[in-house]
Amino acid sequence: MVVLYNFPGCVSGRKAKKWLSDHQIQYKEKDISKVFLTKKEIQNLLAKAENGTEDIISNRSNVYKKEESRINDLSISQLIKLIQEHPTILKRPIIINHDKMVVGYDEDELTIILPKEKRARSVGINYHIT
Repeated sequence: MVVLYNFPGCVSGRKAKKWLSDHQIQYKEKDISKVFLTKKEIQNLLAKAENGTEDIISNRSNVYKKEESRINDLSISQLIKLIQEHPTILKRPIIINHDKMVVGYDEDELTIILPKEKRARSVGINYHIT
């Protein structure tokens, strides 16, 4: 199951939802302004972030600007607590499945969410599955 972490009014989030629907991918949307993110969810996001916090933390958010000088010195527990208390610090949308994560709206990047057969068709490769 694909999970879409989003925020109301996010233009990129609306585009991502349309893309997922157009590709017939079932997803569960989590409005990060209303749903409390669990420690496990945040740990999962951090684990999938290839470049660490840079991948998921928005340096344009007011919270980031206020906390910028100390963010890199936070322990994982402190960072998780900060995200739980201020989820708007996250980039959005964040689209995640069991082993992949895409941050922001990028059609090319989103193809990694597609099952192998659909991915091949979206880039014009024919796989014969037996």
